[in-house]
Amino acid sequence: MGYLFFQPQNAHRVEVEGRHLLFHVPTTSLFEIDRLDSDVIDLFEDRSRVSETDIRSRFEGRVAPELVTERIRSLLDLDIVTDGGPPRAERPPIHIENFPLTTIVLNVNTGCNLSCTYCYKEDLDTPSKSRRMAFETARRSIELLLAESPDRDSYNVVFFGGEPLSNLPLIREVVAFAEERFGNLGKKVDFSLTTNATMLNEATIDWLNAHRFGLTVSMDGPKALHDRNRKTVGGKGTYDVVASKTKMLLERYTSRPVGGRVTLTRGVTAVYDIWDHLKNEIGFHEVGFSPVTSGPVTPFNLSGDELAAVFEDMKRLGRHYRDAALEGRNIGFSNMHQLMSDLYEGRSKALPCGAGLGMLAVDHEGGLNLCHRFTGSDMDTFGTVEGGIEKKKLARFIEDRADRTDKGCSTCRIRNICAGGCYHESYAHFSDPMKPTYHYCDLMRDWVDFGIGVYGELIAGAPAYFSDHIMPRRAFGK
Repeated sequence: MGYLFFQPQNAHRVEVEGRHLLFHVPTTSLFEIDRLDSDVIDLFEDRSRVSETDIRSRFEGRVAPELVTERIRSLLDLDIVTDGGPPRAERPPIHIENFPLTTIVLNVNTGCNLSCTYCYKEDLDTPSKSRRMAFETARRSIELLLAESPDRDSYNVVFFGGEPLSNLPLIREVVAFAEERFGNLGKKVDFSLTTNATMLNEATIDWLNAHRFGLTVSMDGPKALHDRNRKTVGGKGTYDVVASKTKMLLERYTSRPVGGRVTLTRGVTAVYDIWDHLKNEIGFHEVGFSPVTSGPVTPFNLSGDELAAVFEDMKRLGRHYRDAALEGRNIGFSNMHQLMSDLYEGRSKALPCGAGLGMLAVDHEGGLNLCHRFTGSDMDTFGTVEGGIEKKKLARFIEDRADRTDKGCSTCRIRNICAGGCYHESYAHFSDPMKPTYHYCDLMRDWVDFGIGVYGELIAGAPAYFSDHIMPRRAFGK
């Protein structure tokens, strides 16, 4: 035979409590390997280009040749080793003609009754200057959803702002219209909403409950941390009212689990303590964390050292998640739960999310944006609800972003989990949504490596956790 060549970009080894695991990067699959597998991979890592003489020299006299051949053949099948030809493409180049929308995000009001110091929204207004979406714009948005994906059985309508509950009359009108419109077609519609909780009352909670909204509350932890940034327009901290209203919500709301969303900024980095307060004292079902590393309000962006500390604390909480999961318990750490879902389902992503493809966000004027984070920004829109999607323009954007040629992503071991990272994060950091989120690649690789290790432990020690906790979570659209 000629030479065989190692493809390190397609394989990553992880050791978990003495067990050796191989992460197959193209498929995001995890395999347990034995000592012989490891020795064969060691040979290829040592030499990169391996001949038959190299193989005999390494294994002759201690391993049967047919066993070594079998293991090498497996590596060839996985494209971890090649015979010198070009590596197989993980997937054909993305070519988009249709936009199978499942979700439409309605930015129902640019106004917000809070003035959070770190807010990224470029179209945010005070309540007195708020610009509200008209019902006709919302109606056209729903018709666009149906027109682009007429054959689906279920759809999602998301309400966003500003503070969406500041335009509750429109939300009520849209829900009534959507339930009748989709119901007459024999289809399901699901509603969700992210709120700062300050405008909740018993009647609103009961109405949201009756229509089975998926609810997320923005809350940044205990009083001292929450009040640091989440203030009223007049500059007063909002913890007391948010905590009170959230507890009322959690006591009355029965249709679906309610989650908390935390924004981590400079000085607000104590992941474990924040989770403990929101989960065990406030009572959220799940708590998710969103670090701010880029944005127009630079004093609130996490520094490199702070971001590293955040990821270390996320791993601390991740170890608690693992220990509880081994006992069959879910502690409600959304970031870890999502990573376990990705690994369990073997997702190999060409794109970081469904923005622009399965989801579009509609601003108050009817413009079509990649996602809710871009409404009101300088980023190009991609059509209107009246004129439809500018399909060629949007297709070109998505296809170009998915192209990994000449990008570090092409050989990165987490490329099919991260897929280049959040469009808006790139836009905020580089003023260019086409660039991958290079500024925290190393931390993300370390986080995914940590998750792979936890996943390996759970598959071995608590396989029922995935059927008991991961898959039911998917049923709620998490």
